[in-house]
Amino acid sequence: MICGAPRTNSPMVVTAGQQDTRLRLRDPILGHDLVAMAAPVVKWSVQAESADEIAPIVRRAFKIAHDAPSGPVFVALPINVMEQQTEVEARAAGPLYRAPPPDPAGVAAMVGHLLAANEPAIMIGDDVARTGAGEALVALAEATGAGIWTELIHQHQPVPNMHPNYRGRIPSDPATIAKTFGGADAVLMVGGPFFEEVWYAPAGPFPPGAAVLHIEESTERLARNHGLDAGLIAGLTPALEALRAQVTEERSDAHAAAAAGRNERFAALHEEERADRRARLDAIRERRPMPVPIMLEALAAAVPDDVVIVEEAITGSPEIPKAFSFGGHGDYFCGRGGGIGQGIAGALGVNLAMPERPMVCLSGDGSAMYSIQALWTAAHHQLPIVFVILANAEYRILKHNLDIYRKRFDVATNHPYVQMDLVDPPLGFVEMAAGMGVAGTRVTEPDELARAVKDGLASGAPYLIEAAVEGKI
Repeated sequence: MICGAPRTNSPMVVTAGQQDTRLRLRDPILGHDLVAMAAPVVKWSVQAESADEIAPIVRRAFKIAHDAPSGPVFVALPINVMEQQTEVEARAAGPLYRAPPPDPAGVAAMVGHLLAANEPAIMIGDDVARTGAGEALVALAEATGAGIWTELIHQHQPVPNMHPNYRGRIPSDPATIAKTFGGADAVLMVGGPFFEEVWYAPAGPFPPGAAVLHIEESTERLARNHGLDAGLIAGLTPALEALRAQVTEERSDAHAAAAAGRNERFAALHEEERADRRARLDAIRERRPMPVPIMLEALAAAVPDDVVIVEEAITGSPEIPKAFSFGGHGDYFCGRGGGIGQGIAGALGVNLAMPERPMVCLSGDGSAMYSIQALWTAAHHQLPIVFVILANAEYRILKHNLDIYRKRFDVATNHPYVQMDLVDPPLGFVEMAAGMGVAGTRVTEPDELARAVKDGLASGAPYLIEAAVEGKI
């Protein structure tokens, strides 16, 4: 979980109890060099050696955790140090204004590339949501007639997913990413990190000849993995607003007409894709167990407009933004970085942060088993979350990856998917939930799911729904 925090740029201070320092040379039980263990996956790792160090360490820890790119810090707390007294008072680092204004020369260079482009594209990271830059991003996309893309796995929905210029998620390998960008001749990356790859490919993620631009808050990430035609360190919202203002001021009537034409094309394509999806859903509607798109369609129709979705559906994740309408940051949360088991536990934290909104947590059955005990915590604190388990009785993502592995490395086999099915005996999530104080039900039909979700949300308590869905076919 600590290893996942840098991937999500979560500013966390992680503490752990440490053995008495006077036992350091005696190899006590549970004694080890915790600072060295944590160091590779955090921004700073430190152990307090006296009570006088606690206040300055904690102040520095929170400061470093929030420095761009934000991430985790680890602090080990020996038991004897925690029992000491100190007169050193705690003091916060204070209000720190970290977002520099954009360099006018950098803005001008980027505007030149954007206005010269016949097919601009914008690739956005979670920092757009985290900094509240979604509105400015959409305004720039409309002014330039650019499509907007997010990574396959992203923690937030930075912009409205039903906006015509939003083109959805990119794939996970560079060659296919470049094809997805199509004829883009300028790609503007905003925030980061980019790109989270799974399988190696020699090609880069950008179309040949495309100008590559990047706006970042962190010098560490700017041009780290890709050569740029222009890079800019700045607060994201001020930089995007400056770009839009200068594009609007400098573009000719021909530029404006071309941008409007691209926007109209995106709107038409958006409607075509929605019509195609409705046709695909009609073609699979009667299949049982429920295909995931059918299950999500029923769920989306049953929840209120202000619902918050927290998900770890993995193979079902790409279908979620097609079923739900997210207005932007705060409507959707997911984990990134490749760790499994974040969904159910993460929903508890999101609910504590947003108690006024109804919440549904979606999790695959395999992922759920990593942190199923979080249901007890939800019951203990009476957190009104509806947990929907997508039960396909398999580790579907591992099967998909094994298929890719066999294809990529030409591995001929007649073996099945060894140890990837959750059967013999089958998992009973309703029974597990009941054992931890959470009521629940098992559903196999879309209308059953719709009723169960409404009942769960109305209960004002944690509620679990085990939804039987189609496995890998």
